Amino acid sequence: MTALSPRADTARRDHGAAAPVLEIDGLDVRYGRARRSRHALRGVSLSVTPGETVGLIGETGSGKSTLARAVLGLVEASAGSIRVGGEDVTGYGARRWRALRRRGVVQYVFQDPLRSLDPDLTVEDSLTEPLLVQGVPGKEAGRRARAYLDRVRLSEDLLRRLPGELSGGQRQRVAVARALVTGPALVLLDEPVSALDSANRVQVLEILKELRDSGTALVLISHDLGSVAGTADRIAVLYRGELVEVGTARDVVNHPRHPYTRLLVGSAPTLHTRTADRTERDALRAQLSG
Repeated sequence: MTALSPRADTARRDHGAAAPVLEIDGLDVRYGRARRSRHALRGVSLSVTPGETVGLIGETGSGKSTLARAVLGLVEASAGSIRVGGEDVTGYGARRWRALRRRGVVQYVFQDPLRSLDPDLTVEDSLTEPLLVQGVPGKEAGRRARAYLDRVRLSEDLLRRLPGELSGGQRQRVAVARALVTGPALVLLDEPVSALDSANRVQVLEILKELRDSGTALVLISHDLGSVAGTADRIAVLYRGELVEVGTARDVVNHPRHPYTRLLVGSAPTLHTRTADRTERDALRAQLSG
């Protein structure tokens, strides 16, 4: 029934022996005050080890973006803890977060690279800027910029171009290169292929697969299970702010346990020769509402 065979999961490595680069333990995030506050995340625990790719899946409003923002120190945890690179960052203030980002421990790739890349900076300037901030000499920064541009399969001819002169696929790959150029331990990517056509989507996902060999940990944030199932080692499913299922990509796709996960799998045509029919989807939604 499923298109994701056991061979599709052979890229998974034995990550259990490595110390996690990201550890989230019992994370709660609340918005609002006192009685009017609401949970955006409730009791979320998740770890990611070096070289591992985790797909964080959920619909709009499930808490995916809130989780990413909490990991980046952009929203405050109401309870629980977050460790990045072995460092407890829970409750870090702006100054300590700036120092952490300057070291390049964690990076973020936004959904819309046209908005995240400075429109007035060339590709070369965008790639060298974070290195220069770290104190890397200009010549070495330029060498690394060219190396990472090649790594995302782009020509050096693009170095002098502005973001507005690039295609959507090229911009997204530049954004990935910019996130990687400082050698981060962890990269979070928000809907990295949702805005791309099918050809560019395949290219970007192939590039992300290759990154596992570098030891960089990746968290792919997406509403579309089908777009990341073939790339991720593990899948974590968020539903209404709670982590309802975590497992290998193969297990989650082939043997989903939670009704919400089964609904996602049954609605993804790229994973199945037959998507769930209306009766099946209605039955699963009834379980969720019940």
